[in-house]
Amino acid sequence: MRLKNRILTALILTALSAQCAFSADVWVNDLRRLFSNNSAIIYEVNLRTFGAQDTNKNGIIDFDDGEESGTFLNAISKLDELKQKGVNTLHILPITPIGKTKALGTAGSLYSALSFNTLNPQLGSKNTALSLKSQAIKFIDEAHKRNIRIIIDLPSCGSYDLYMQRPELFVKDKTGQAVIPADWTDVRLLDAGTENAVNNNVYTLYKEFVDLVMGIGADGIRADVATNKPAKFWKDLIDYSRMKDPQFLWLAEASESWTEPVSENAVFTPYNKLLQAGFDGYYGSYFNLKNFKTGKELINLIQNTKTNIAGYSDPKAVIGSFTTHDEMSPVLINGTKYSEMIIWLNATLPLNSYFVDGFDTGDNYIYLWANKDAFRTFTDDDYYFVHRGKIDIFNFSRAPGGRDDKLLISFIMGNKLKRQFIPMINNGKFIPLKASVPSVFAYAVSYNGKSVIVIGNLNFRTNADVFVSVPKLTPDNMVLPVKIDSIPITQRGGLKMTLNAGETVVLMLEDFEVK
Repeated sequence: MRLKNRILTALILTALSAQCAFSADVWVNDLRRLFSNNSAIIYEVNLRTFGAQDTNKNGIIDFDDGEESGTFLNAISKLDELKQKGVNTLHILPITPIGKTKALGTAGSLYSALSFNTLNPQLGSKNTALSLKSQAIKFIDEAHKRNIRIIIDLPSCGSYDLYMQRPELFVKDKTGQAVIPADWTDVRLLDAGTENAVNNNVYTLYKEFVDLVMGIGADGIRADVATNKPAKFWKDLIDYSRMKDPQFLWLAEASESWTEPVSENAVFTPYNKLLQAGFDGYYGSYFNLKNFKTGKELINLIQNTKTNIAGYSDPKAVIGSFTTHDEMSPVLINGTKYSEMIIWLNATLPLNSYFVDGFDTGDNYIYLWANKDAFRTFTDDDYYFVHRGKIDIFNFSRAPGGRDDKLLISFIMGNKLKRQFIPMINNGKFIPLKASVPSVFAYAVSYNGKSVIVIGNLNFRTNADVFVSVPKLTPDNMVLPVKIDSIPITQRGGLKMTLNAGETVVLMLEDFEVK
């Protein structure tokens, strides 16, 4: 009897061990929870350039010389590096096939979608027997093994080639021609219908995209220009995905700053209607920081954003959209100090951190061959079309990256401290602080007897002698430097310092809660 019990116990323990081992290999999506908790540290990647192997260093991938552009498989070797930098979520720019007619760039824009239910063959490696889908699955599996979630970009429009194949999917103008939205000459506007009559053809197209990305293991979708489709369209699609995976994230490219449709023929759905339709978050308007002259402008934006995401039945959040692939490199706008400011705002504000590939090492995205005649093309465009100072999404080009090691250290430190600040950010109070100089912003985040104070000079040309009011602060309170260049002097009721042009200071008060 005892022998039988021992055998039974051994079998149970073996089964439990096997179950635990199996569970350890099974990824469980938690992205909505992570995002709503402002804990996502998102890194935007163009897979076509992410792992590109430009051995001759001319900035362009020369396939005839054996060079390889970015693929699902060669991206895997860079995942450990991202994990070490503190990244826990990747936003992957579109992975759908690309139109070749009326194209922009020699590889075509990533947003010029030829199909919504297949993968871009440009992202496949020729050095494997794996199918393209299997390569995509392997990449995402490897990301998950490193606790990195995957958001896939959903293009807003279709390519001209897709229009020629399926004209019924597209909006027509009064002359019967397909509509070019904004100045995006390589794409045509999809007809998603209206609130009262969703176009089932386009809805089916997007439903197939959801099936595609969920089928390869993705954790969420970023909807490109989400404003140009009806809320009902999105609600039905989001509900469909949530039946499969309740934690599947939906991020809307939308902003309070956007109030007009991309075309007079397009619908316009504002950000709040998108949130009501089920989106978990949106971009906000943090990209406007580059235009701010006063600290009050930033403080008002932060407070308004907090108000805008409050009151929904499901929690909502925003990303730190200070820089995206649509924005010029921060180092071209205001130098390295501006990049550092973006890092520390991401680390201390109630939002999900967001960065573009190459940001962390100071890439200015200046390509010497840009906007010149091409030696070789894979589309009908024989011109190396590029947006100056923005990450290339149009050509087979080099991997993003710079040489600013100091900025990289700040990036890693900011991401590390963001994880420590999360309880304060989510549970504490955001408190604006008065600064004696208009160009200076200052705020505190306080919780459980502690405070983080952030002070920054939006004047990137002139130093600022400033006094920041911190009620009830005394010289006896211990002020610990987190990130400083200038030394603050603690006085009764505040902090006095000389901020360098564009400098951001982060301080920790272990024994003091700002109220």
